[in-house]
Amino acid sequence: MNDYKTVVLGATTNPQRYAYRAVEQLQEHGIETIPVGIRKGSTAGIPIRNDRPTIAAVHTITLYLNAQVQQEYYDYILSLKPKRVIFNPGTENPELYGLLKKELPETIIEIACTLVLLSVGSYKTVLNRPENIKQD
Repeated sequence: MNDYKTVVLGATTNPQRYAYRAVEQLQEHGIETIPVGIRKGSTAGIPIRNDRPTIAAVHTITLYLNAQVQQEYYDYILSLKPKRVIFNPGTENPELYGLLKKELPETIIEIACTLVLLSVGSYKTVLNRPENIKQD
């Protein structure tokens, strides 16, 4: 079992996008990666799931969807019961922080860049805990 199984929500077939690069980098770091997106295709050689699959033992969901698009995924995100959700730049969402804190209080909320975390070797180090997230 991979201790850091990661769902990349907002996966894309475009190699110029950060979500695509995240899948590549996660794979290079030996982290089991499940790309989930809107369009069919593959990213870094892995088929993109469009069906909101049930996935057991998810450690991290890394978001590449803006706050408005995230709304349609709230139930899906909660259903996966991740140990951590990473809000990459441009995906910050106080509404979802609140839902996570209410429904999954043990889930760690990180406002960070997955690519940076991987590049500096701190992806497997938790930086922000839910109690540190400020809500307006």
